[in-house]
Amino acid sequence: MENDRFDTPKKKVSFEVRDLSNFVYDMSRCIKCKGCYWVEHTYMPGIKFTTRCPSGTWKEFDSYQAAGKVRIGLAVADKKLDWTPKLLEVIYADPLCGACDVGCKRNLDLEIGLSLEALRIQAVKDGAGPMPAHKKIAQNITDTHNQFGSPHDNRKKWLDQGISVAEKADVLYFAGCSGSYTNPEIAQATGKILNASGTPFMVMKDEWCCGNALYSVGMIDEATELAKRNIEAVKASGAKTLVTSCAECYRMWKVDYPKMLDIATADLGFEVIHLLEFADKAIGNGSLKPTKEVDLRLTYHDACSVSRLCDAWRPWKGERGWMGTIEPRYQRRRGTEGLYSQPRNILNAIPGLTVVEMPRTRENAFCCGAGRGTKDAFPELASFSASQRLEEVKEVGAEALVTACPFCKNNFSQTSKANGEEVKVMDITEVILASL
Repeated sequence: MENDRFDTPKKKVSFEVRDLSNFVYDMSRCIKCKGCYWVEHTYMPGIKFTTRCPSGTWKEFDSYQAAGKVRIGLAVADKKLDWTPKLLEVIYADPLCGACDVGCKRNLDLEIGLSLEALRIQAVKDGAGPMPAHKKIAQNITDTHNQFGSPHDNRKKWLDQGISVAEKADVLYFAGCSGSYTNPEIAQATGKILNASGTPFMVMKDEWCCGNALYSVGMIDEATELAKRNIEAVKASGAKTLVTSCAECYRMWKVDYPKMLDIATADLGFEVIHLLEFADKAIGNGSLKPTKEVDLRLTYHDACSVSRLCDAWRPWKGERGWMGTIEPRYQRRRGTEGLYSQPRNILNAIPGLTVVEMPRTRENAFCCGAGRGTKDAFPELASFSASQRLEEVKEVGAEALVTACPFCKNNFSQTSKANGEEVKVMDITEVILASL
């Protein structure tokens, strides 16, 4: 047949987030099934806690959900929509937690997460984004190499006399901005855990911000320069493994650095692991022995950047043809490589602990709402999201909420206090250290 449907012209396309047109197909094929918003009923024990989207649950309006945002993205790509304050609010009042992406990929292989990142990059390219609060963070990073604007000379103040750091080692610990300034207890616990396992480790001579906030709000050029600088610093150190205890740093080093540089995670030249992976392996081989009893009933929160957002990055470019088929084929990132078993293995190995699960767990976990620039520009959304999650903590009768991300820990702690609740919020490094 002359007009055979299989003769549809093929279009060159890639997963390069600098070009929003790469994701027009993905955005145009959304059928509004709301898999981005609802947790599938097969995973739900009842009618409570049924949504997965923080911003959509917050506003209860399609524009704040992925189904609405991809339609906005199409209009922006077609230059049919002008940037306005409300439009910027819609695309930035979102923690980019990945819940919509994994929800969509249960039925369709649409790249929703990449589409939303590309939309923010387009906003910056057009001179509209990011939000004022994000510009302040960017200036802090330029001036002081950390997102808080704290003196750069204070970066290593988390190191105390109880932590032994090697001049040269195969393992390099990247403390990050939070571990260095706002949450030194996490960096200190990590250092002591590494010491307790008998693992020599070093730190960067001059550590700078990972650039998570820059990339997350669409400032990809600035983030790329930081990525190049930081990767070269690791290579110059000779480290074979980079360890982080911040979920946002982990995602940035493992996923977004390779994404920006158009390489695979495997081609970084060193391994990137989170303390969760290190501790799980160390407990398994006996080098870390959690023998001290910790009498606590707790629940674990799957932070987005160590769960559904941390699948290794694999760059792709090729052609899209009939029915959206792509060549060469691609192993989609569906959140299946997340660190789900590691934290649970660790907690179950600590004597005295009672670990209970919340209704929304693993890839279906409800985001704390603080990450990727959200709390800075939209603190009310961050508080709302954390409150939603804290309701689950009460539902299962947990005394403590444990996570593996300083952004989660701080947001949950602040929201719990503001709500007059008595939930103890801890980082998993603190729980491990208490058991040693």
